[in-house]
Amino acid sequence: MPSYTHSLVLFLLLTAISGCSPKMATLMSKPAELTQQTASKRELLSLPSPKGQIKVAVYSFRDQTGQYKPLPNVSSFSTAVTQGTTTLLIQALKDSKWFIPLEREGLQNLLTERKIIRATLEKNGLDAKQQLPPLDVANLILEGGIVGYDTNLVTGGLGAKYFGLGGSTKYRMDQITVNLRAVDPRSGQVLKTVSTSKTVLSREISAGIFRFVEFKRLLEVEMGVTTNEPIQLVVQGAIEKAVTCLLYTS
Repeated sequence: MPSYTHSLVLFLLLTAISGCSPKMATLMSKPAELTQQTASKRELLSLPSPKGQIKVAVYSFRDQTGQYKPLPNVSSFSTAVTQGTTTLLIQALKDSKWFIPLEREGLQNLLTERKIIRATLEKNGLDAKQQLPPLDVANLILEGGIVGYDTNLVTGGLGAKYFGLGGSTKYRMDQITVNLRAVDPRSGQVLKTVSTSKTVLSREISAGIFRFVEFKRLLEVEMGVTTNEPIQLVVQGAIEKAVTCLLYTS
């Protein structure tokens, strides 16, 4: 191969690599923004307006799987899913406009603050019973949590190489399962229970060239990109779907 051809190939490769660098830097330096809206969130927001809202209490809605992140040949103590599922459920209930969530997860903090308010009112000579109303009573208690996290439900890929030039694609599909139940606080009866599942898709695309351009001169180039569906958005979508099904399934 003539030397000018080598120079041209090297120039094109350097141009491609330098052109990809700003794009990668841009992807890594995005400013803060609102969490993207899932399809389940749009379905939740499209619900018809209720005649009256239901006061609901959520004490705990957490990860019940105990699943840690699957890392090859490494012991990981990082959980596979977000631990803020109670917050996500309260947000979904609020967005639906069917429920009035009552603070119960931070109940101790709420009671402590009410004691401070009561002491301040009494110190100023005011009647705390008249100035400080009682806490609202919930019509429903919502229980449940993330009950399943299954990995490698589907795995696969495709690749091909010819004369040192080739590419490949791989994918993996996991699944998260959420259970939500409504409980009558007066009788303790479970009024309704629903389970929803959402898949987690991970993909990897890579390409490269590995060949000798001439004696003792090896050309090697590798490029690739990996996309992983955010676990937090997957859990959020499953919770929002569960809230919708709680209202609109028999």
